[in-house]
Amino acid sequence: MKIHNHEDLEVFQQSFSAAVEIFKLTKTFPGEELFSLTDQIRRSSRSVCANISEAFRKRYYPKSFTAKITDAEGEAAETQVWLKFCLHFSYIEQIKYNELMEAYNNILGKLVVMRNNPNKWSIDH
Repeated sequence: MKIHNHEDLEVFQQSFSAAVEIFKLTKTFPGEELFSLTDQIRRSSRSVCANISEAFRKRYYPKSFTAKITDAEGEAAETQVWLKFCLHFSYIEQIKYNELMEAYNNILGKLVVMRNNPNKWSIDH
């Protein structure tokens, strides 16, 4: 399949879906978490797909591409930490935690492959 824009990337689609799922879940979190855990996990999960889209546009420059993919990796890992807090405080069920952690592990794997092979994504390639 030819990739025309960032939305064609499977890793973008997966990270966007995970961010939407997290947004839905956080609607049920206690009000006192609104400006802490809720805000943090929403921000980090959304930042994954935002950084992927930015990286795709920076693929003319392998170092810039790699930097943005690395940022996406960091945000995905941060999201996993927030998910762990969500589970610890019983804001989400174990099964949902497992699903989301698996999704983010998959996302992270794809991002590592992209980071390690920036020339594959280069415009000149």
